[in-house]
Amino acid sequence: MFTGLIEEVGTVVAMRASDNGTKLEIAAPRAAREMHPGDSIAVNGCCLTLLRQDSRLNLERALRADGRLGGHFVQGHVDCVSRIIAFDRKGADFRLEVELPESSGHYVVSKGSIAVDGISLTVAEVLPGSFAVWIIPHTRRHTNLDRATTGDLVNLEFDILAKYVERMVAPSVTKE
Repeated sequence: MFTGLIEEVGTVVAMRASDNGTKLEIAAPRAAREMHPGDSIAVNGCCLTLLRQDSRLNLERALRADGRLGGHFVQGHVDCVSRIIAFDRKGADFRLEVELPESSGHYVVSKGSIAVDGISLTVAEVLPGSFAVWIIPHTRRHTNLDRATTGDLVNLEFDILAKYVERMVAPSVTKE
């Protein structure tokens, strides 16, 4: 379990394919100091992802049971990959608009939580075919959003509570 509060932005140093899979080497000096074999880490909000060398990655260690929950519950299970429609400066802040697949639109609500590349964000607007969030300068500066541009792909994880509600309500809706 993660919170969506990014601890460090790492960089892909190398990827090596073998018969046993692919080894991903990430430069992350701060996170590496506190990591131990077997620890979990969210990489751009997911466990596995296809990345290019020199890609910048959002990193977060798993939530400790006695830790503070400052974001929202992020599982590290990416629901879909979507394209950035717009990323514009508005005063001191930035408005980020991301495509929203029609099949997933019901998971996103205004003022609800969403993880974008593992970053816990609050939905500001739900639009036909997209949603928007506001990014404060600190978040932009301390995540991989500092280099994000229109057309880039991002990992989305919808709020787990919405998925549970859907699962619990679905049987009663189909009975009618």
